[in-house]
This record gives sequence, structure tokens and C-alpha cells, in this order.
Amino acid sequence: MREEQAAHIDELVRAASGLGTRRDSIIEESWRRCVNQHNLDPVVLRDPCILPHQRLREHQEAMDEFLHTARFGVETLYREVAGLGYVLLLTDAKGVTVDFIGDPTFDNNLMRAGLYLGADWNEPHAGTCAVGTCIATGEALVVHQTDHFDATHIPLTCTAAPIYDARGSLAAVLDISALRSPEPKESQHLALQLVKSFARKIESAHLLNRFRREWILKLAPSPEFADVDPAYVIAVDGAGRIIGFNNEARRLLIRELERQPAGLDTRTIAGRQLSDFFELEVDDLPRLGHARPVTQRMVRFRASGLPLFAQSLAPPARVSAPAVPAAPPDLPKPLQAVFHDDPAMAQVVGRAAKLVNTQMSLLICGETGTGKEHLAKAIHAASGRAAKPFVPVNCAALPETLIEGELFGYEAGAFTGAAAKGKRGLVSEADGGTLFLDEIGDMPLSSQTRLLRVLAEREVTPLGRSRPIPVNIRVIAATHRDLVTEVKGGRFREDLYFRLNGAILTLPPLRHRTDFDWLADRILAERCRSLSRRIELSADAREALHAHSWPGNMRELLNALDYALAVACGPLIGREDLPDGIRAGWQGRDLAPAHIMQGVDVAASSERTRLLADLRRHDWNISAVARALGVDRTTIHRRMRRLQIASLRERSTGLADGD
Repeated sequence: MREEQAAHIDELVRAASGLGTRRDSIIEESWRRCVNQHNLDPVVLRDPCILPHQRLREHQEAMDEFLHTARFGVETLYREVAGLGYVLLLTDAKGVTVDFIGDPTFDNNLMRAGLYLGADWNEPHAGTCAVGTCIATGEALVVHQTDHFDATHIPLTCTAAPIYDARGSLAAVLDISALRSPEPKESQHLALQLVKSFARKIESAHLLNRFRREWILKLAPSPEFADVDPAYVIAVDGAGRIIGFNNEARRLLIRELERQPAGLDTRTIAGRQLSDFFELEVDDLPRLGHARPVTQRMVRFRASGLPLFAQSLAPPARVSAPAVPAAPPDLPKPLQAVFHDDPAMAQVVGRAAKLVNTQMSLLICGETGTGKEHLAKAIHAASGRAAKPFVPVNCAALPETLIEGELFGYEAGAFTGAAAKGKRGLVSEADGGTLFLDEIGDMPLSSQTRLLRVLAEREVTPLGRSRPIPVNIRVIAATHRDLVTEVKGGRFREDLYFRLNGAILTLPPLRHRTDFDWLADRILAERCRSLSRRIELSADAREALHAHSWPGNMRELLNALDYALAVACGPLIGREDLPDGIRAGWQGRDLAPAHIMQGVDVAASSERTRLLADLRRHDWNISAVARALGVDRTTIHRRMRRLQIASLRERSTGLADGD
């Protein structure tokens, strides 16, 4: 044990005995927790705990959608500190590292230090550290060198900030660490500010993505930052209920609740009316749009009178997609057919169009079911190889013992059980055309070596043959795995990865696509042609499809529509014709949650009953109800939103307002 480690252990023992130290109070309290609650021995030097691949995947899959949003923030932050010796870690709420960016030349040192993918930094295991202590306290902090509990970590400096989800629960921790740093703790002040800033950006991006179909209210204490970098972000539904917020907004709203009359629950924010906090109704949100000068967009809290400057983002208008895709005219027709007006797909397809006739290998990435093979076929059809074969190979489905024979072929008598005339491999079948390697991340390492030679030399040697055969192929590979992670884990050859990723095309998941209606209508039209009948989606079925998260992406959508076509009796697919999981999910979204309905007081409940009776009496004719009550029809609409009636009206007779 080195002298500095022995001195550090002595200080820990003194602190555990109640003797004071010069450490920050947050560090002292963590040291005491480590000894008194976690039963960690200061003398024991612990190796880092790095989870096996399967357990790591479980942690990653549990926060898959959040990871897609956070990845851009992690990469952007790393560019800010590139070359300064830092490593970036993103952990889940349990302290397991689910994303990691660092200099690959230091991989061995980083893994030994625990600064690596799959490392568990929870305080009960690792002791005082930036991630674990951030989870324990909920605060951003720096744990610098000898602040660490475990003496093996004292060369490190680690800075972390919590990232909260849209309901105020801890979702992740963003950490920036270095193997070496200057001795003064103040040297990490800038790192702390950067991590806090990017944690807030990731929070807000996740909120905006999750509630992209709802009202978004951005708030800032000064007009200069209201449109540029608002500190507070709140999601509001059409009835004026707060349904999401970033952590800064949560803290602000809790402080405002604490100023209100005693007896109110100051813990619950979700489900409360926007007007409970602000001198603001949901109907006022349109006037807070970017088009108005920021000085005319000031709002105030009801209790404190605190002024804030606002910007509102309206939900996107729901319109029916045109029958013909409006793709840019310079795109080849096969590529025009894979999307309609989605910006992310337009970018992917635009890049693909420039690469169709190159020899460059392409790597298509995306979640399972996003249409990777569909895009690969479109690229092939748009290229000069369209008249030649497109040969798909599912690398995950080929048995490891047969994969080389299937891919590369074999001569007669090459092995026991070989066909009498030998076999031409799939690579040779694709000669002149395109070889599509689906799920390339699942190919065994032994076969990756042979494939690398095919890509490098453009020649293939069948089993049992001594001389290679030249092949002219274009290779397009696809995977739902993160191949960089697979390379770091030793499960995928680095040289093969760089041969495959001449260009990387990443398909967005279905839940992020803005051309969802066009996709659904196109699938239905294709199916109806084969059925010789016309059938369409009803409004409530379409709403149910929009409410679903689509973890299976396009493949799941195809299955859902095939099911609906099979059970639908008339010319319209209703909500009741959809698969149970999709139908149940939509019902849960449309009906007010129990904790929200509990917030509706008795008086409001009585008002709601009366208004429902008036609406039914006049067959849901809003104008007739307004005339009967002697009020403007906008007042009726406002009451319906406040009393959570709008969705009930949509599910009833479907009659127009009558004017």
C-alpha cells in the first residue's frame, strides 16, 4: 500500500470516529454513510465492479428511449472537453454506466479505474464517488482525488450532476472524470458548471421529445434568455393540466406551492392546473408564441407575484397525409417511396441518394423493425446494380457451424454431409449486385475474420478450394446493436467495423417519425389492394395508434394493421378492432389518471355533471349549449377542457359543433 493511500485511510478512520475534517460537509456525510450504513471497511481496496454484457444490456434496455435523447448531449459535451483527458459516463438511477465516451488509447487504464461501460458506481458498493454520492443526495458535486472513500480511487477527479425525468424522479447521472488532474479541487469548477448545464439540456430535450404533441411552456427570469436558454420548461395538456417539467421548474413550482395556504399538498405537481400556479389559463398560451415581442410575454405567479418571461410551443396540427408522397424531386423514385415529410428521414435518404452508385460499404443502424432492409432494397433499386441480385443474409439466423458454407460456398466433398455438386455461397450469388448483411452485430467472431477478407480483397474462397474467386459486390450491413460498444467489449472486430462503416445511416424509431399517418395509410392501401376492398382508419383508431410507443417499430405497425384488417367488419377500422395492447394503452392515455381525478373537488365534479347533461341534451352542439346558457361558445370549450370533457366528446357522437 502506498503512503498516500495509508494516510487517506487514517483520515477516513478519524472521520468515522466523529473527528472533524477539512472536507466539504457533503463529503464528510458520505464517508459516515459508507461506514455506518453501507458497512464499508476503509482499509479494503476494492476492484471496480463491471457488469457482464447481458446484465448491462438489461440496464440499457430499461432506459432505451431516454438513451437516444441523452446520447446527443453526451457527445456534444465530450466535444467541449476533447483532448483534456476527460471521460464521460452516463449512468442509470442505480449507478450503472450505460453510456461511455473516452479516448480508446486509454481503454485498459480506464477499465482498471472503473471508468468504463457497465461499471457500477453506486455508493453502497463504490463508496464516496461522484455518481454514487450524487444519487444519494440528488445534488451536483465534485468528488476530487482524496475525497473518494476507496483509496484505489484517490488519483481520480469526478464531477457529476443528476438528470431527472418529466415527473421529477431521478433518471440518470451525467459524470465527467479524469485519471489525473491538478491538486486543487477548484480546478474542477468549470467541469461542474458544464456538467450541470448539459444535464439540464438533456432533461429539457427528453421532456420536449416525450410531450411533443402537447403544449410546452418555457420560462426565464429575464427577457434576454426567454427564447434562447429558458431555465424552466413545463408540459401542459389541452385541459390545462401540468403533465411534465424539468427539475428547475419542479423546484420553482414547489417553492410556489409552499407559499400557498396551509393544508395544500406541496409534493404533487403533476395533474394540477396551470392556473393553480400562474395568472394564466390554457387559452392564454397561444398569445405567448414566439411571434410576439418577448416584453409582451410576461406572466406572474399567483401567490408570490414573481414575474417570468414566457414562450409557448403549440402542439403540431394533426392533418391527414396526402395520398402521394411529397419527396424532393431530385431523389430516385425507390428512395422517395420510403418516407413522406419526416425531417430525420429526409436527411437519411438524402445522404443515401448521394451514395447509391459508390463502391463504399454502408452501415444502416436503428432499432429492431425500423425498416433497415427496406432502405437497403431502395438503395439497391436506385443504383446501377438494380438489374443484378439483391441478396439478404440474416447473420443472426445462420447456425455458427454452417455460416461459412452458406456465405462463402463449398466444393464437392469439402466436408462430411456436403452436397455432391458443392454449393455456391451467398456472396457469390450477389456477384454484380448487393449483399445485404442483416444483424451483422450477431455474426460470430470466427466468421468475421473470413468476411473481412472478402471486403478487403473482393474475392471469396469456398470451403475446400485453394484459389479465390473474384466477386463484384456492394455490401450494405445493418444492425440494431451499438457496434462501437461491441468492439470495446471484444465481441466485434475493430478492423471489420471500419470496413463496414464507409457511411453510417441511422433510421429514427417509428415513435419519432412525423410521417406516421402517411405510413399507416400507405400500408392500409397496399393491403386493401390485395383484399379487393377499401377500408380506412377511424379518428379514434388513428388516435390510439398515435398514443402507442411502438417498441417494435414498423414491424409492429404492420402486425397491428393486419390484425385490424382481419377483425374489422365495415369500411372503417375502429378502436375496438386494434390489438389489445394498443387499445388499452390509448384508453389509459385518454382517461384522466386516478391521481388527477382525485384533485377535482366536489364543486367541480358537480359542475362537470351539469355541463355533461347540457351537452347530451343538445346532442353535443356547442353553439346550442352556449345559447341556452347565455354565454359565448368559447366559454363552453374552456369549461370542457378544464373539466376534462373534451376527450369524452370526441368519443361520443362525433357530431360537429353545428355552425
